[in-house]
Amino acid sequence: MKTIHKTLSALTLLTLSGISLAQAPIERQAPPPPPPDQQQAQPYPQNPPAYPQQDQPQYQQQPGAPDQQQQAPPPPLAPQQLDQLVQRIALYPDPLLAQVLTASTFWNEIPDAATWAQQHSFMTGDSLAQAIQTDNLPWDPSVLALLPFPNVLDMMARDPQWTGTLGNAVLSQRPDVMDAVQRQRRVAHDYGYLTPNSYDNVVDNGGYLEIQPINPAYYYVPIYSPAVVFYRPRPGFIISTGIRFGPVVTIGPAFGVYGWYGAGFGWGGHAIFIDHHPWTRTYYNRGVYVHPYAHPYVRPASPRVESHAHYEEHGGDHHH
Repeated sequence: MKTIHKTLSALTLLTLSGISLAQAPIERQAPPPPPPDQQQAQPYPQNPPAYPQQDQPQYQQQPGAPDQQQQAPPPPLAPQQLDQLVQRIALYPDPLLAQVLTASTFWNEIPDAATWAQQHSFMTGDSLAQAIQTDNLPWDPSVLALLPFPNVLDMMARDPQWTGTLGNAVLSQRPDVMDAVQRQRRVAHDYGYLTPNSYDNVVDNGGYLEIQPINPAYYYVPIYSPAVVFYRPRPGFIISTGIRFGPVVTIGPAFGVYGWYGAGFGWGGHAIFIDHHPWTRTYYNRGVYVHPYAHPYVRPASPRVESHAHYEEHGGDHHH
């Protein structure tokens, strides 16, 4: 009898152990990091941000595709959150800021574009514009517009959480985003940091601070710390050192198809203009919206060119 009890007890324990094992969560180990050569090939995070939830943009609604418009937008950000969100770009010249805001709504295209821009950072002007055409790059024109600014794309790609949050804010609460930019500009202006200089004009237009490049073909990206320019200067601090500027970026006629002519804002009406047309992409039409560029942009019909040589003007080397 004791033997039977022992056997039953053992069976009961085995059964309970099996049940507990079946119910226990399976811990999945993270995959090992890729080899160094693959890490260099993919320098930017490819995973979508945790906060924004946005589908892959499509330019033509596919028959039978699920209706994207049914998905609710993310909760709106409070003014203080928006102030912090826009601080790193609020002092960009208006045309560049307009391109950054619209490109952020295609945040999932930014990592690839940033990689391409870094690989072709030795190219400028017409040669860069030709390379963009030759490679049949598939991204939205608002993203293509930033390819002459590899450092800006790098900043956006290295912080996909920020870029995606900004993009969704532009889609779902554009007036609030523009108001936040104006608040931050006013703070930097009142503390003496944002002033006219040899790169940009700073104009108060009906209570709205506009920043325009002195020469519309030459852009200089401002470099500054939000922890400095949006706070009262400490005693003895030389205000003129608060904002520096990167090297000149030339935007020639070949970049007009990406919306550079007529890019800016109607601040009073909360409008973003790209190539003279208001940008009306929202969270609800984001799956099908195509911006009406005044200068026709023809999307490449052939596949993207993944590998080819561009001639490097300086040094005569070929870049693959």
